[in-house]
Amino acid sequence: MAAIKKNIVVLGGSYGGISAAHNILKHTLPNLPNKEAYQVIMISAAAEAMCRPGCPRALISDEMFDQSRFFVSVPEQFEQYPKGSFRFIQGTAVQLDHQNRTLAYSVAGGPPEQIPFYALVIATGASTPSPLFSFNKDEKLLRANWATFRAALPSAKSIVIAGGGPTGIETAGELGEYLNGRAGYFSAKLENPKVVITVVTGAPNILPILRPSIAEKAERMLAKVGVTVIKDARVQSVSPADSGSETNVATKTTITLEGGKTLEADIYIPAFGMTYNTSFVPKELLTPEGRIDTNPSTLRVDKAGPRIYAVGDVASATRPAVHHLLAEIPVLSANIKRDLLMGAGVEGASLGEDRVFVEDTKETQMVPIGRSKGVGAGGGFAMPSWAVWLIKGRDYWLWTTGSLWNGKQWSNEK
Repeated sequence: MAAIKKNIVVLGGSYGGISAAHNILKHTLPNLPNKEAYQVIMISAAAEAMCRPGCPRALISDEMFDQSRFFVSVPEQFEQYPKGSFRFIQGTAVQLDHQNRTLAYSVAGGPPEQIPFYALVIATGASTPSPLFSFNKDEKLLRANWATFRAALPSAKSIVIAGGGPTGIETAGELGEYLNGRAGYFSAKLENPKVVITVVTGAPNILPILRPSIAEKAERMLAKVGVTVIKDARVQSVSPADSGSETNVATKTTITLEGGKTLEADIYIPAFGMTYNTSFVPKELLTPEGRIDTNPSTLRVDKAGPRIYAVGDVASATRPAVHHLLAEIPVLSANIKRDLLMGAGVEGASLGEDRVFVEDTKETQMVPIGRSKGVGAGGGFAMPSWAVWLIKGRDYWLWTTGSLWNGKQWSNEK
């Protein structure tokens, strides 16, 4: 009879989960005594990973990106590892029992199955109110909603986007340039746009992470592609009530703002807020906003017991952002390695101290406005438009994802 393996379960098949799994397989398991006794098991609702930051452009047409690079098969990224060291399950986490160290998950809506774990990494991310920007379920649902949205786009004369963060502003810029073109160099705004596009935000400025002068620059760029911004105006209600959701992704909508003003739109896109994918996690392990209460230094979930970790949007350690997540991975990898070595009997004193994560709080955010412009800051310094285009705007980070998905980015311990 084959020995029962110690399961290292990774929840989530996107940036955090894929990066964590590669690091464990490359740098942790090979250094463990009796490494054949362990298996990495990834559980993900989607069998594909995608360049999620590119959704504001990708939702317009498949022609915007090379689809073979924008979407990749997750299991194929792990075929390089020894047989038996990795297993992929396309399923959804249902219930975490951290006291008995088991996880219940469901495959294709079937009855829950239970799996014991020796270590657990939670990287389940977050879902968006609009199904156009994330795998709220899986890749099939995303593509179906893109198809519905694209079918409605040619006849749309008005679009309202709720949310003044990067997703809303990038979507407005992409749709504005695609549908309306761009005003001439000497024109402050595009007169008589073909499609009236309006961004509504409850904040006094769009892009609140960035300084007001950069946000104002973004607003001027939006005006040149026919986008109007309404600030200090929260959406109170929409009719139909499910407008913009996966059940009604593109329909004529009446948007009522606080104060009573109404807007009419052929398409309504909610691009604000997110729901953290933690419904399977006991409430005592969550913060009031629904994220996993994570040690900000070690990335362990201290309340859950040994060898349980969380990274990315779902973890409370840092503000949700891809660059923060990628900075978390080396810390996560080092502390998992240390914990597993100690669990295998290696003296802790010989392993040194925990590696510590320190959040970079400098002003850092890049926001493309259409296919050739953008605003942003890096490390506290404002960036010129051409630099935002070069780094992010030309393909929304697609130039970086190949090596992340296949693990080459993590070939060396960092």
